[in-house]
Amino acid sequence: MSTEALVTELKGIIIEALALEDIDPEEIEPDAALFGEGLGLDSIDALELAMALEDKYGVEIGEDPDENQAIFASVNSLARFVSERSGA
Repeated sequence: MSTEALVTELKGIIIEALALEDIDPEEIEPDAALFGEGLGLDSIDALELAMALEDKYGVEIGEDPDENQAIFASVNSLARFVSERSGA
């Protein structure tokens, strides 16, 4: 799967897993922050998203907060993580 296709798919997963009904995938910038000033996600959202990624791609997200902060920094960073760990 191309990186662009994976990014598009991840945007859909974010919206579906977190029930973000009033956001379209095109509105999510691939390099924008997912937490804080960006999309405004919180730690509960991260857990929901981690479970969705594990279900869809079979990737396991550890408990290292620094590593997780890097993984969940943006859609592009999620795409890199999923691509490296799942072969997607």
